[in-house]
Amino acid sequence: MKIKVLIVDDSALIRSVMSEIISSQPDMEVVGVAPDPLVARELIKQTNPDVLTLDVEMPKMDGLDFLEKLMRLRPMPVLMVSSLTERGSEITMRALELGAVDFVTKPKISIQSGMREYTELIADKIRAAAKARIKPRTLAPVKVAGALPPLRNPLTSSEKLIIIGASTGGTEAIREFLMQMPSDCPGILIAQHMPEGFTTSFARRLDALCKISVREAAGDERVLPGHAYIAPGHSHLTLVRSGANYVTRIDQEDPVNRHRPSVDVLFRSAAQAAGKNAVGVILTGMGKDGALGMLEMKTAGAYNFAQDEASCVVFGMPREAIAIGAAHEVAPLSELPGKVLNYLSTHGGRALRV
Repeated sequence: MKIKVLIVDDSALIRSVMSEIISSQPDMEVVGVAPDPLVARELIKQTNPDVLTLDVEMPKMDGLDFLEKLMRLRPMPVLMVSSLTERGSEITMRALELGAVDFVTKPKISIQSGMREYTELIADKIRAAAKARIKPRTLAPVKVAGALPPLRNPLTSSEKLIIIGASTGGTEAIREFLMQMPSDCPGILIAQHMPEGFTTSFARRLDALCKISVREAAGDERVLPGHAYIAPGHSHLTLVRSGANYVTRIDQEDPVNRHRPSVDVLFRSAAQAAGKNAVGVILTGMGKDGALGMLEMKTAGAYNFAQDEASCVVFGMPREAIAIGAAHEVAPLSELPGKVLNYLSTHGGRALRV
């Protein structure tokens, strides 16, 4: 059966382009187009779509208001279509918190040469959304780890690192994970598949929510305990050793597994630079990016965790890592922070607890 897609956007041009892209896929069909949420509401009842693409800024009813009502009353996979602006990125981050599966940026229609790549991206994200596990959303606060004792051995603690990779559904999974981290936890490096312009907003939102400091990696900065560094949307993030310190590097080498930033690139650098001092965590996401890199981490002596199928929005990346034996433990998202901290408490020279 074909994936039924309903397109909601106030731009006739975007509706036309999206319709053309989706209709060109043999496994998809457009079952309706709507210029605003009010029309969309009726079309949802009539067509029962598998996936909804939704503009973030529309007349009559704001896209976020519509999304909030939809996820409360009729949860379904929603792919946000966002503009490449600071306001657009902020709204998109909020949409992901409200339950949207993922997002794409509006195409640069004038650059026809880029349409093929954009078509593949749209199609891949719709397929992932169609398979996503959707639950009614509640934005209740995540239970945060309690007060932790001071470091017993700051030098040993600074040697340990947590390395995280994620894709579809990862923004919320990373939020839940980081909100459990104590202010003096080991340094954390993160590769989340996200386009340029959105990682800044993502880091800013997390920094406001978490006990640790969260920033977009700038490159050539020392990795400090109590800090998380997110790969910028335009670059790979890697870890290098500089004397007694770990340092971030960013570069714009070719995409790996069609991604930049790539989880494999980050994981492989952690294997080489940190070895047994690294703890790998692979979270929800489509595709296989990160699996081989995590296996290299394991071979280098790192200890690795994978999110389980039931708690993933899309069980792609963790499944691939598990299948090749790269993960030591598999656990629900809600248990991963505690398991990582407990592992570090017995291997990191300090008593950690949740």
